[in-house]
Amino acid sequence: MRFEILIDDIFSVINQDDALMPIENKRVLSIINDFEDGSWRYDKFQKFIWNNIKETALSYKERQALVDEGEDSVLTEAAKNLRLIDDKEDAGEGGEIAEILLYGIMKNYYKALPVVPKIFYKQNTQDFAKGADSVHIVVEDETTFSLWLGESKFYNSIENARFDKIVDSVNNSISKGKLKKENSIITNVSDLNDLPEISDSLRKDIKSALDRNVSIDEIKPILNIPILLLHECGITKAATHLTNEYIEEIKNYHKDRATQYFKKQIAKCSGVDKYSEIKFHIILFPVPEKKKIVDKFTQKANVYRT
Repeated sequence: MRFEILIDDIFSVINQDDALMPIENKRVLSIINDFEDGSWRYDKFQKFIWNNIKETALSYKERQALVDEGEDSVLTEAAKNLRLIDDKEDAGEGGEIAEILLYGIMKNYYKALPVVPKIFYKQNTQDFAKGADSVHIVVEDETTFSLWLGESKFYNSIENARFDKIVDSVNNSISKGKLKKENSIITNVSDLNDLPEISDSLRKDIKSALDRNVSIDEIKPILNIPILLLHECGITKAATHLTNEYIEEIKNYHKDRATQYFKKQIAKCSGVDKYSEIKFHIILFPVPEKKKIVDKFTQKANVYRT
């Protein structure tokens, strides 16, 4: 992981509301960028995004076909699949940055394999655009795997009122219909067949486990929902160096935000059958200014697209 991890723990350890339950199936991951010469490292953040863009904006076959042409060709083709403007939330920009960041975190932190490059399919096939923002398989060992269906947002703030939309998305993503649909997409795209990191025997087991005729009850114990909240943060905007005071302030803020988020999620989602067997991971990443990040990303993307 190229960024500093402040919190990586089960939620029960940092929970600030003793009345909340169930909480055993939840984790919190707090990640920060660092500073250089009195400023937050925007260039480092952008580099991480562009280093990870190809896994979500290109299919496996496209990535392999471009290997011999060099990194510029890969990024050019990846940039062509960016939408750049999303659904008008928070001025309609930045959604893809959050999606790419989540892919990078999934790859670098959770050692996950992208089996459905969502930006690629959102651009090329509308049907694939519905559902999770990221779809990954984590190979636990030679014979077992876990399924990760991620949600991601880039918010101007993460006050309590902002959690409603992401909680609704999570609730929708763990419904029977959505899980069946996502499983069908995974087993039908070519990337699952192409990824060399998955053995033939495990590939067969994955397809069998995700078959539309298999009960969703059997999927939920291996299901993980990573929820990335990339967010503008006044604490980070005011900081100039990676001090102990800054670190403690962010840790305390993220503990509070995680508690308030899971309070809303439990209230909304706990009625879902086998809710306590699904694992949820809230991932918090603060930035000083959303607009500056979006503008830099869009500017570079437009250079590659022209």
